[in-house]
Amino acid sequence: MLIKIKVYCSILLLIGFVKSIQSCKAQEKNTSPTPVTPISPKVVSGVKGVWLTNVASQALYTKEGIKQAVDLCQKSGINHIFVVTWNKGRTLYPSKIMNDIFKIPIEEALAGRDPLREMIDEAHAKNIKVYAWFEYGFAAENSGFGEHILRIKPQWASLDKNGNTATKNGFKWMNALNPEVQDFMFSLLKEAVVNYPDLDGIQGDDRLPAMAVEGGYNPEILTQYKAETGAATPTNDKEDNWVTWRANRLNKFMERISVELKKINPKIGISMAPSIYPFAKTEYLQDWPTWVNNGWVDMICPQIYRYDIVAYKAELSKIINSQINTDKIKLLAPGILLKVGTYKPTYDYLKQMIDENRRNKIENEVFFFYEGLKDNTTYFTTDYLK
Repeated sequence: MLIKIKVYCSILLLIGFVKSIQSCKAQEKNTSPTPVTPISPKVVSGVKGVWLTNVASQALYTKEGIKQAVDLCQKSGINHIFVVTWNKGRTLYPSKIMNDIFKIPIEEALAGRDPLREMIDEAHAKNIKVYAWFEYGFAAENSGFGEHILRIKPQWASLDKNGNTATKNGFKWMNALNPEVQDFMFSLLKEAVVNYPDLDGIQGDDRLPAMAVEGGYNPEILTQYKAETGAATPTNDKEDNWVTWRANRLNKFMERISVELKKINPKIGISMAPSIYPFAKTEYLQDWPTWVNNGWVDMICPQIYRYDIVAYKAELSKIINSQINTDKIKLLAPGILLKVGTYKPTYDYLKQMIDENRRNKIENEVFFFYEGLKDNTTYFTTDYLK
């Protein structure tokens, strides 16, 4: 009897042990971690751009600097980089044209490198587009930088009514109405488009196509003006007919840029970043609403550099309501001042400007300039892409 009881107890213990193991396995199965769906990066819609310069920034002077710049742009929600490729009378890519004419193939500090190629490669790896920004345009010299252009090509100078080189805000100007000068400028644009087939676009600004309103008094230009209009030599730089005649000649050059570059690469983006209108026309002969409304640009980035939201709203409203056609508003990417010298907008003001863009159904903007991203990391990594 005692033996039977012991056997029975042993069987019960064995059954209990088996059930315990089964229960644990079931529990393990039920408590297995639920697969976690990876969080996809936020989809950045519209143009979220930044200008990247070689002034007040060292980003372009090393490969590591370019990599760091692209990384910060990606973290900040930037999907377009407008990288400077022409200023101070120099290109920031190896240029056969500049070497043939001026024996300066690239900015001296960049010799042996190709920052434009490096930027395209780094940015495209992170799905960021790159535009070659020809910052100086028809401005030959500033504070001595670029003096070789008019020294070697004095016939390229734009003359004021006193016969001196047209100068405005420290910049000495080439004659943007001279066909030879236009051919030179176009050759640089073409060189970039041809040599970098994966370049996303080119951009001019308040100096391309442009010329200081004080210029254009070259004898051959005045002869053409008189022949076409029957008017006497203008004595006032800002006489309406004189301004419009010169602006129309720059309009034709703008059309040439668009048509001929698109023939080379139909996918190349054509962007311009002029001053606000009508200041752009009365001071720099830029009739940019005509460029937009005639379809010569794919993106227009007027520099709405204002220091309070009332002024920003006022300029944006003018553009939307009276300067460009309704069907062209989608091409608008307002230029926003992010940093200049010691200035930077407050967090609230920066947010107000972006909110105003969105209120007007504008999903695009370009910030001046890259270094300002570092001063506004909280905004760009939190609120900007909400």
